[in-house]
Amino acid sequence: MSGLDALGVSAGKVLIDHRIYTIVLRKMPEFIEVFDRLAMPILLETLGHPLGFWTSLVGPQNQFVHLWGYDSLADYEQRCRARDTHPDFPKYLAASGHLITAQETRLIRRAELSSMKGLA
Repeated sequence: MSGLDALGVSAGKVLIDHRIYTIVLRKMPEFIEVFDRLAMPILLETLGHPLGFWTSLVGPQNQFVHLWGYDSLADYEQRCRARDTHPDFPKYLAASGHLITAQETRLIRRAELSSMKGLA
């Protein structure tokens, strides 16, 4: 079973929100602490469980990547609206704003390949 399949992507998650934050040089530990302390309680409440978190090793540096699965575009919009209007979300934005230099948000969907059918 692939890593994402184990996390429920094959169980009907139509869209994946692929987020990349570029963090100020040498500030990754501070960003992760702020994100974990202030954002994660809100995100777990509004977005549900993430597919995972990663930091860059090779290629563009100082990047924090996270993936979230959604059942539909409407599901994505509803859950993001809940996050964005959560009364504690501005605290996270204020605490992390000086740590983030760029953000990319991509909605990606599974590409079905016949050669991959039946593989786990």
